[in-house]
Amino acid sequence: MESPVYEEVIKRWLEEGKQRGLEQGIERGARGATIENTLAVVTERFPFADIVTLKSRLEGISDIDRLKQLGVAASLAPSFEAFQYFSTS
Repeated sequence: MESPVYEEVIKRWLEEGKQRGLEQGIERGARGATIENTLAVVTERFPFADIVTLKSRLEGISDIDRLKQLGVAASLAPSFEAFQYFSTS
């Protein structure tokens, strides 16, 4: 039988681990959805765009705010070239 203090510490660690895992899962899901939405906009607006390369580049971006900016830029850019310029700056 473990001491009550030890059991409480273990319980607290497990809860913190669950919480961190949940937060990371939500973050990954939001990031993935943002990438997919951006690709959908680009595909619709610029049918001849190199989506494979763009997807790879977007997946290399860890900052969700930057990904959101690129989603907006995909909606507003007058051309795929303009979007590419914005996405590399």
